[in-house]
Amino acid sequence: MFFTLLLLLAADLIAADLNQIGYEHLARRADEIARIKTPDQARARQSEVRKRILNAIGGLPDYRGPLNARVTATTPRAGYTIENVTFESLPGLLVTANVYRPAAPGRYPAVLIPMGHWSQGKLAAQVIATNLALKGFVAMPYDPLGQGERLQAWDVRLGRSIGGGATDQHQFAGAQALLLGQSFARYRVHDARRGIDYLVSRPDVDAQWIGVTGCSGGGTVTTYVAALDDRVKAAAPACYMNSYRSLLSTHIGDAEQSLPGFLSAGLDEADYVELFAPKPWLIGSTEQDFFTPTGAKQVFDEAREWYRLFGAEDRIAWVVGPGGHGTPLKVREAIYGWMIRWLKDGNGDAREVPFELVPDHVLQVTPEGQTAAADILPFIRETRRTRGSSEELRAWIRERVPAPPVRRSAGDAGRPAMILATPNPELAGELERTGNVVLTLKWTGTGAPNRRPLVGEYETNTRAMMIGDALPLIRAREIVAAAAELANRPDVDAGRIGIYARGVAGVPALFAAAASEQIARVWLERTPYSYERALDTPVPQELFETVIPGFLLKWDLGDVAALAGPKRVVWTDPTDWRANVVKLPGDYRYKPSDANLGAEAFRPGF
Repeated sequence: MFFTLLLLLAADLIAADLNQIGYEHLARRADEIARIKTPDQARARQSEVRKRILNAIGGLPDYRGPLNARVTATTPRAGYTIENVTFESLPGLLVTANVYRPAAPGRYPAVLIPMGHWSQGKLAAQVIATNLALKGFVAMPYDPLGQGERLQAWDVRLGRSIGGGATDQHQFAGAQALLLGQSFARYRVHDARRGIDYLVSRPDVDAQWIGVTGCSGGGTVTTYVAALDDRVKAAAPACYMNSYRSLLSTHIGDAEQSLPGFLSAGLDEADYVELFAPKPWLIGSTEQDFFTPTGAKQVFDEAREWYRLFGAEDRIAWVVGPGGHGTPLKVREAIYGWMIRWLKDGNGDAREVPFELVPDHVLQVTPEGQTAAADILPFIRETRRTRGSSEELRAWIRERVPAPPVRRSAGDAGRPAMILATPNPELAGELERTGNVVLTLKWTGTGAPNRRPLVGEYETNTRAMMIGDALPLIRAREIVAAAAELANRPDVDAGRIGIYARGVAGVPALFAAAASEQIARVWLERTPYSYERALDTPVPQELFETVIPGFLLKWDLGDVAALAGPKRVVWTDPTDWRANVVKLPGDYRYKPSDANLGAEAFRPGF
């Protein structure tokens, strides 16, 4: 007998269930906010929120060494000048940027412009940056990691990244950072802070008056750096700010936009604004954006009440422009007006000025249009770690993957059973013919519409991480629950239950085996053998789907396999994170290239 089981147990958390837990965290947060009635109470929460945000991103790099800034080209224009510059964010890690400054000498307020997920990076900011320069600001758009002249996984032979577009490059680095207890956001924020370091070092910048604005992913970084860097005096994020009360039902953003443990820490996006209060904050939205006006209004309405506590209602505003994702004229002019009002004492005209765009190559900082000093992976890899013991690991797993009680004992009359964590009709038929009960498990996230070919089921795991969980652990609980379900069946021998998993599905299978004595055998096929090896490539295939935040700080997958017991684990054709089979010492098995040749010899029995 073989069948498909969709577990309808407490362990089975589909996306709606993950969202429901998120909503419960948000409701508790709303109660906490409602109890704040005085500026002193608000300031106390600001201090606590800052700690929670820093904890969620894994802290910020403390490096503030030499910028080693260099101007590679200068382009005079009518009323302003463009400088192409580089500076170091971390030792040897270059940031490529354009500085737009007024042509007349003097000291001016400055506006940092983090870019959104446009592959061309800083080039997309030419309209806003030029207008700010013409209105008396020094404006600096720069290339984020994975964009413009700072692509990750750059292949000089192809003239492009092998890691796909900007968002996918962020997801790959994001997964690697998460393994080590960080968010990719920490590096994005650090770049922005170093950008401010560079701006305030310039003789044409008045360091007392620093603003920041950006759209989409640039709105994300604007939000973060404004909240975390006291030098920012005015902020204007566009097409990002939303309450998770709205976002959970739609799209929740990529690696740096949705932080691990964010909701379970009692946070929502309004907390960034409230941490910045009472300094001036403008929210920009568009009518048809996937970061919806409805969600932005929820942030604005709450934050406006917060600003009232400080008697600063005039320092928070919200503008909604026409069209989809981006910065239409109405939003751009609102940004100009906001910066003029708060950084130039209201002296200036917010109306956009027409000008002639320069070709893209003029804004190129490096001769090749790509810097070789853009790889963030070595800095992620350097994260300090402390080795954990097997006893600590056993307790850690059992706390997160508790085994349900089983009523029947091993040896009771019944047949062996196999849970297929990866669907395999051919294997299911073979197992049934040899007397097994077969269960094909349909688990959380299976078939999700937003799955990416190389990244995997990132959004379900992101939702899980935001509530303090992780998708591999949820799936391990589902496997353990399935094993208990089988063990309680009268036609199953409770002592002869196994798991089959292929590819990254083997990761939760390992955790399930380590958590439950009920599982007698695990058969892994083409499963990555080590989280550590995910740090060897800038394109770790499907890593995001298997990430457990911070796990690699203490342990690796081999430790989980050892805890499960070598006699219980049959590992066929272990792979790296590019799906390449790797020849390893130890008790691994390898199939010949003809997958059907000798298949029976590789199937574990009881």
